[in-house]
Amino acid sequence: MPGCEDIILPRQMSSLASGFDIHAAVAEPVALNPGERTLIPTGFALAIPQGLEAQVRPRSGLALKHGITALNSPGTIDADYRGEVKVLLINHGSEPFVIQRNERIAQMVFQVVPEILFEQVSELSETERGEGGFGHTGK
Repeated sequence: MPGCEDIILPRQMSSLASGFDIHAAVAEPVALNPGERTLIPTGFALAIPQGLEAQVRPRSGLALKHGITALNSPGTIDADYRGEVKVLLINHGSEPFVIQRNERIAQMVFQVVPEILFEQVSELSETERGEGGFGHTGK
């Protein structure tokens, strides 16, 4: 994206990492106060092949150390989206957090999206769980 040539492209931080770290493309530092949320630009767009999606997820270190997480997590980037990737961050911590240009703010994981066809039926097959929902195991 124009003006973002210095922004680091998403990259894996270790050889076995499943996520690609995403960097902030803010023009100026952005202060995120406790309880506030804001949309952070990343300076890149994707052309994801059909049959895949990208999921934007929080970074565990930011969540642990500062209470910063990605709202709407995981956020889905569909294969037909061509706009700039942005990350919706929220501060659940007790202190303001300042987002700097090129700071790692989230991670992106790619997943296969199977083709699903829904079929209406009059009944479903039986399972041991059945209709047991929230809290059905008693824990």
